[in-house]
Formats: sequence, C-alpha cells, structure tokens
Amino acid sequence: MPLLKFDIIQGRNDEQLKTLLDATHQAMVEAFEVPASDRYQCVTQHRPGELVLHDTGLGYTRSANVLLLTVISRPRSQVQKTAFYRLLAERLRADCGLSPDDLIVSLVENADSDWSFGRGRAQFLTGEL
Repeated sequence: MPLLKFDIIQGRNDEQLKTLLDATHQAMVEAFEVPASDRYQCVTQHRPGELVLHDTGLGYTRSANVLLLTVISRPRSQVQKTAFYRLLAERLRADCGLSPDDLIVSLVENADSDWSFGRGRAQFLTGEL
C-alpha cells in the first residue's frame, strides 16, 4: 500500500485533480499489483515560486503543470519500478495531457514495521494485513 504524495503548482481545478489522482492510482495498481482499494494520496499545492524543479541537465522543459510525486512503499522490484514510471507517464499524458518532461518521481522504500493504519497497531506485523 504505497502512500502517494503529489506536489504541484496551484491552478488545477477539482476535476483535473481527480483525473490526476485516478490515473496515478491505476498505474500503481497495475505496476505494483496492489489491491485497488489500497489508495492513500495526499496533494500539496504550491505558489509558483515555491516549487523549484530543474531538469538536472537532461534538457527537459518544465511547465506550470510539473508534478513531483513521492511514492512511499514497501520494497518493489526494479521491473515493477520501471513499469510504474512508464505506465505513469503514459497514463498522465493520455488522461491529463501531462508532458513526460513535467513528471518527476521519487520512490522511498520502507519496511512493514514502518506502517500503522490506526488504533496504535502495526497491522503488517500483527497479521491484520
């Protein structure tokens, strides 16, 4: 159950946000083979000067639609990760019109003991999940 954190520049309407979140969720479900009901997403919107995302010398052209996606997840294979990056770029382009140049993803791995879904319990460790 990955936690997806979206950092974007202000300006998208509710429908655009929903499409962005839905497309990202579908790519994650497909690439990571998690249940469709495992959906944890958080959006933070920034004023234009508060989100500085350069191209690291790769020649990418960033726009006001840039998306910085942080994925916090249990370990995933290299095959799953690269499939996710590809599927995500394809879905966001098709569903949201997002240029692949505007997509930055950072995947942060953690362990089962790093999650509590409520009630002060570590559900992965207790066997509840």
